[in-house]
Amino acid sequence: MHPLVMLLLAAAWVGAMWLGFMVVFPVLFPTTLVVAGVAALGLYYLHACRTLGPSTVKGPSPVAEPEISYRHYLLGQVWQDWWTITRTVAPRVWTTASGTVVLLTKTLLGGPWGFFTFPVWLALCAGIAAAAVPAAALGAALTVLYGVVAAVGLAAWLVCALLLAAVERVFMAYGRILQTCPHPFCYEKIALPVYECPGCGARHPRLTPGPAGAFRHVCRCGARLPTTVFLGRFRLAAYCPHCAGRLPERIGRVRVEPLPFVGGPAAGKTTFMVLGIRALHARAQALGGRLAFVERRHAEAYAGAVRELERGGRAAKTGPELPLATMVDVDLPGRARRILYLFDPAGEHFTGATEVESLRYLDHGEALLFVVDPFALPQVRRALTEEERRRVERSAASSEEDPADTLQRVLNELRSRPDRGRRKRVAVIVTKIDLLAGTDIGRTAAAPPAPSQDTQAAAGAPGAPALPDAPGRVSAGPGPDPERDGAPDGDAVLRRWLDHVGLGNTVRALDQAAGQVRYFGSGLATDPGEVADLLGWASGLAPDRRRTAAEPGRDLPGTAPLRAPWPVRGRDATRVPAGYQAGRWAVLAGLSVLTVAALTGAAIAAAQRFSLPF
Repeated sequence: MHPLVMLLLAAAWVGAMWLGFMVVFPVLFPTTLVVAGVAALGLYYLHACRTLGPSTVKGPSPVAEPEISYRHYLLGQVWQDWWTITRTVAPRVWTTASGTVVLLTKTLLGGPWGFFTFPVWLALCAGIAAAAVPAAALGAALTVLYGVVAAVGLAAWLVCALLLAAVERVFMAYGRILQTCPHPFCYEKIALPVYECPGCGARHPRLTPGPAGAFRHVCRCGARLPTTVFLGRFRLAAYCPHCAGRLPERIGRVRVEPLPFVGGPAAGKTTFMVLGIRALHARAQALGGRLAFVERRHAEAYAGAVRELERGGRAAKTGPELPLATMVDVDLPGRARRILYLFDPAGEHFTGATEVESLRYLDHGEALLFVVDPFALPQVRRALTEEERRRVERSAASSEEDPADTLQRVLNELRSRPDRGRRKRVAVIVTKIDLLAGTDIGRTAAAPPAPSQDTQAAAGAPGAPALPDAPGRVSAGPGPDPERDGAPDGDAVLRRWLDHVGLGNTVRALDQAAGQVRYFGSGLATDPGEVADLLGWASGLAPDRRRTAAEPGRDLPGTAPLRAPWPVRGRDATRVPAGYQAGRWAVLAGLSVLTVAALTGAAIAAAQRFSLPF
């Protein structure tokens, strides 16, 4: 080639290089940097919208169906969404950038003209490569954004969860809420029942403020379930976590009060329980409240027992199996509400230490109802005339078990408990009082001045204290105190009568084992108001100071629900929970703010670079 031509080409190449590096490169490089950065940002934002926008569980970042309930979005799914975006965008950006560089290299350097277009190629490729810096900064900012959203959300969740848990604990402690299982072979104390989802029937063992949510848990079917009692959890069907037995409605909202009836065979436990339910039902109606059975079978059994007693018959003998509590929900306006567990086992369960040990419901509760058949007392039997004995046998069955032995077995079993078996309230109920009043030993008027072992042995002799004309109750600590709690003086006579006919040691043992002891005489004609007062006292309900009448009506308590069931609300199972959607949209909103800020910053930087008005 001619030297002149070579010189001209060299001059042209030097001019092209000078023009490329001094004029084109300073303009093309930042422009390429901005365009590549905006493209990377747009690609990132596009995939973020595709990942965070859908409300279905089968989106780009699928939400696995939980075994029971969804965990909180910020405890797992938020980072899965971040990883989905990152692992999708990073390869896409790398593939796009590398493909663009290869294409530019082939186009601008693929021929002789490459000697002159090298500055353009360098500006374009350097701009694309340099765009990795803002792209990495964007990724770091997005990670920080995820961390901020997760930290703020988790802090709010933790505050709400702790506050709700504390409020519920205070509510349970203030209301002295006791939860126990009424089912045979269980009788366990329950810290938290298992709740059933009304939508799909799934059982939720930990429906409390926690990892699945503070205010609501989202079931696998999409139903939103309340986490605390005061948010409505008591409106869900509850089950025992130990035996899976159904628990009564409102459990956890009102106190469960176990009322065990203790007495030998044919002592009259079932009859008194029927009379007690009838009296409480009448009292509830008089006060504008309500009483309802939890289970229909108990309502039907009660109705049958009432009909039998009205016909002059006897209550059916209780079966030998361990008892399922007769659950009665009592709601008296202005008074403490209770779910009463009335345990009425067959008297044979009290005839041996092993049988008493199986009655584990005695571990719970504050009260005990000791039912005494007066005709089972040896000294009363010896004092009956032949005519009196025949009259008693025609009217009612008598227990063969000495009440003193029955109670002693129960007290021995209770003393093995950590609290030594002490009860706040014990009611001693002398049944068949109407029959007893027709005997000489029941009509005896004079009371001995100070019962002793010798006088107790002479229970059948004249001079035994007379029974009160009207059955009643008495409270006692170490000894009889007829003035305490307004107990009538005649009830102290009942206590002295029991002391006289051979239960002196039993009476004194009860004084040591209970904070308060009341004595009550019960018969078929007993005043229902007195019966309602006694059961109200035993169950911890506020006393009726107005002496409201409790005359039984003709209607019988049913099993009407005492609360509206929890409605099935929430998203369909094919959609993510609302909390997930809110969390995703919060992240997407933050990403949108970052995108706008990045574009605004790029525009300002470009304007300043080229001295353009902004």
